[in-house]
Amino acid sequence: MPPAIFVLGLAIFAQGTSELMLAGLLPELSADLGVSIPSAGLLISAFAIGMLVGAPVLAVATLRRPRRTVLLSFLVVFVLAHVAGALTPNYEFLLVTRVVGAFVYAGFWAVASVTVVGLVPSDRRGRAMSILAGGLTVATILGLPLGTVIGQHLGWRAAFWAVAVLSTIAMAGVLATVPGGATEGGVPKLRDEVRAMANPSLWLAYATTALSVGALLVIFSYLAPLLTDVTGLSADWVPAVLALYGVGALVGITIGGRVADQRPFSTLFVGLAAVVVLSVVLAVWTAQPVVAVAAITLLGAAGFATNPAVNTRVFSLAGAAPTLAAAVNISAFNVGITVAPWIGGRALDAGAGYSVLGWIGAAIGVLALVTVGVAGKLQGVVRDEVSPAASAR
Repeated sequence: MPPAIFVLGLAIFAQGTSELMLAGLLPELSADLGVSIPSAGLLISAFAIGMLVGAPVLAVATLRRPRRTVLLSFLVVFVLAHVAGALTPNYEFLLVTRVVGAFVYAGFWAVASVTVVGLVPSDRRGRAMSILAGGLTVATILGLPLGTVIGQHLGWRAAFWAVAVLSTIAMAGVLATVPGGATEGGVPKLRDEVRAMANPSLWLAYATTALSVGALLVIFSYLAPLLTDVTGLSADWVPAVLALYGVGALVGITIGGRVADQRPFSTLFVGLAAVVVLSVVLAVWTAQPVVAVAAITLLGAAGFATNPAVNTRVFSLAGAAPTLAAAVNISAFNVGITVAPWIGGRALDAGAGYSVLGWIGAAIGVLALVTVGVAGKLQGVVRDEVSPAASAR
């Protein structure tokens, strides 16, 4: 793997830490800014909205610019947004900085994805994407708890400064390792990018993306109260279980990256089927601590194992016009991240117990399997599958 791929993974780690760490800093933000906990929670929603919109808008706006220049520009804005956020005493201004930071973070994801697959042969795309997306997985394992610890002991502003410093280091790495100059293969044309979006199989792939992450997030978003209220663990055990989930995710995305290039459909079928089974296990045996913790760990592995496959399928279907397609895939991820937890929240508000989250996750996982099956039929996949390189041809 070229060094640039690891550097871009580091940049995703830095920005992903910012995306995740607010979940552990809401009490500090609420007290310091004089707002309620729900109002502080809107800072998380604002980030999700910024990412949902930012990827396709910035992908189109920067289509004809050299990718290294674009990546550096996004990181500069991201750093400045965090410096401004760390300095402001104003909640409303902080809300704006979160939207701006998420907006360029989404654009960075889209352009970094295209850059990564352009640096490796087609039979290594899955592995390369697993390294890039692995930055967010490591942010889940290390960035989230470290950001929380820094914020709790030094103030939430210190966590923002830490993200700004780490992102600045990533900027130096991008400048040193990512090739500059014109995009390989000539300047992309918006017309070609839009034409590639007319492929029905591409929209099926987006549906798979949104549903696969939704099946995971509807459970993950409520893991803490599930573990304390139903499984019966003390709050002190929650970080350890989240860490196990993160370790499972890292193992899963590593394995998925190794096999997704040769067997994308098999990877999706096995991973999603495991998500469905494990979600049912959680729904039925939530009150059994050993079973619940084991299922949560394996759920992280199964869910993240599908990540390289959903990404490489989008690139294979987009062919020579991947930028907008990759950007919309980032938006599809955020649709799943936003909508599935909302559905779970509505079920809980209606009086259902936390075990219902497992049933909802299983149902979403089954829908994801249906999209994979339909896509396989469209592409003539009978017993195995065509590789990304073959499907691009």
